[in-house]
Amino acid sequence: MEKHLSQTWDLDVFFAGGSQSAEFSAHLDQLEQDIAKLQQAIDKGAQTIEDHAALIAAIQSIAVRLKQAGAFTSCLTAQDVRDEHAVLVSGRVKSIGASYHGALTKWEEQLLNISDEQWQALLDHPEHVQIAFPLEERRRRAKEKLAPEQEVLANDLAVDGYHGWQDLYNAVVGRIKIEVEHEGKLQQLSVGQAANLMSHVDRDVRERVFAKWQQAWAEQGELCAQALNHLGGFRLQLYRHRGWDDILKEPMDINRMSERTLHAMWEAINNRKDRLVAYLERKAKLLGVEKLSWADVGAPLGSVNKVIPYEEAAAFIQEHFGRFSPRLKEMAGIAFADRWIEAEDRPGKRPGGFCTSFPQSGQSRIFMTYAGNTGNVSTLAHELGHAFHQHVMSGVPPMAQNYAMNVAETASTYAETIVADAAVREASTPEERIALLEDKIQQSVAYFMNIQARFLFEQRFYAERKKGLVSVGRLNQLMEEAQREAYGDALSSYEPHFWASKLHFYITTYPFYNFPYTFGYLFSLSLYARTLEEGLAFEEKYINLLRDTGRLPVEELAKRHLGVEMGEVEFWQQAVDLAVADIEEFLRLTE
Repeated sequence: MEKHLSQTWDLDVFFAGGSQSAEFSAHLDQLEQDIAKLQQAIDKGAQTIEDHAALIAAIQSIAVRLKQAGAFTSCLTAQDVRDEHAVLVSGRVKSIGASYHGALTKWEEQLLNISDEQWQALLDHPEHVQIAFPLEERRRRAKEKLAPEQEVLANDLAVDGYHGWQDLYNAVVGRIKIEVEHEGKLQQLSVGQAANLMSHVDRDVRERVFAKWQQAWAEQGELCAQALNHLGGFRLQLYRHRGWDDILKEPMDINRMSERTLHAMWEAINNRKDRLVAYLERKAKLLGVEKLSWADVGAPLGSVNKVIPYEEAAAFIQEHFGRFSPRLKEMAGIAFADRWIEAEDRPGKRPGGFCTSFPQSGQSRIFMTYAGNTGNVSTLAHELGHAFHQHVMSGVPPMAQNYAMNVAETASTYAETIVADAAVREASTPEERIALLEDKIQQSVAYFMNIQARFLFEQRFYAERKKGLVSVGRLNQLMEEAQREAYGDALSSYEPHFWASKLHFYITTYPFYNFPYTFGYLFSLSLYARTLEEGLAFEEKYINLLRDTGRLPVEELAKRHLGVEMGEVEFWQQAVDLAVADIEEFLRLTE
């Protein structure tokens, strides 16, 4: 391990010159030309199986390069929200993507016209055996959409309509400055920096920052409400024209799961909600308050507040990854050494964290703001888990690499759990053990309560949006009601503006960008339990499961690789109980 690790990523290895990159511009020019050729080939029509195979090969090639372009612009806009040229090139990538998806829509129409005999011959083609599932999936979904010319029109209009509202939201976030008096001086904080301070050990600091946080988002409420209402309205209108009545249809399709599985998961969580409430009550007692406020939920306890140098975090993560998966450790070492990670704490960055893949280069990039707390270490491990998932996809055909968000969150949370458990085991004092255990339990609170509140809010928002625009006041009310329900009314205050401050509600590519996190957390706990039972022998099974995530529904994935029934409450209950065991130990240690 190097003594000093860079906390800024290297994007020049992909396209030198940032948002002004001539190399990237040439990449986009070539994409436009190849998409035009693809459109011509599709218009001409495929007469033979080999013609279809050539089209599929071209489609996959473009998909890889388009994803490379999208990853690059997402990194540019995240590292500096004031980079206006990055926003422009991001818009160009979206326009190119719309052209590509328009071509795919016409191609899908041709798939519908292929006879069953020809279709089977196409699936049996040597180059298509590994992508039979995504091909079948695409043909099925095409039957459920509008006529191709209408879908093309909807995709084209979405660039400046649907996706434009997400761009507006990003612009709003970029201009927010949260003015807080901290460390003896008045500071102008980005939303990412302010979010880090809301887990400060000093309650006065948390409360001051939270008050300013609410004020800042309240001031932007009308703009955020416009974005959310029109984004949601576009989505609902498209569903209506397609004849889709269930708001959960698209997220279920995207995540390749059934509503039965989703409801079983929430039922298992609700069965143990009383234990989470008991934890919140105990934490309130330890902090010396009658009830936790919203700003207290993420507060650290005791020595967990120590600052962890970035190099120390990197070494710790790699050491413990290696005890479960040598290949995971090896990839993490590459990520640190080759500057895959943007972690620097500076103004102008987008809030939150993410991992995005550059499939053409066989690399990933991780974005976060590292301030040295244990939550940052967990986030770093989490995003490295995402990178590993993509890493093991090497050699899998591009069309079979499109795994859904719920299973994407499995590898990340599995990696995070490894690190969190290790931290608890290696605690040097009982006080530190309690603090670290509590920090680990924070994940359960987030996935079982915070995420559930987001899910409940989004369901209710869409129910009301069908009737018309939803006001800022009503959005605040819906949000607080959802939080009260999800947290068992265990808090003294809530965050009614959470619908505005949470980026996930504004992501156009994924409706209900919430429950997949909980799914991934619980599924990862099941995999982690298997690893504890089987040791390093489970590594190959785990990798094989990850490699299948883009070509199986989740229920079949679990059945094939783990031998379990995911639609049953019992499967989820076992995973929930693993998390609850941490709560029971915490309650015992703090009696």
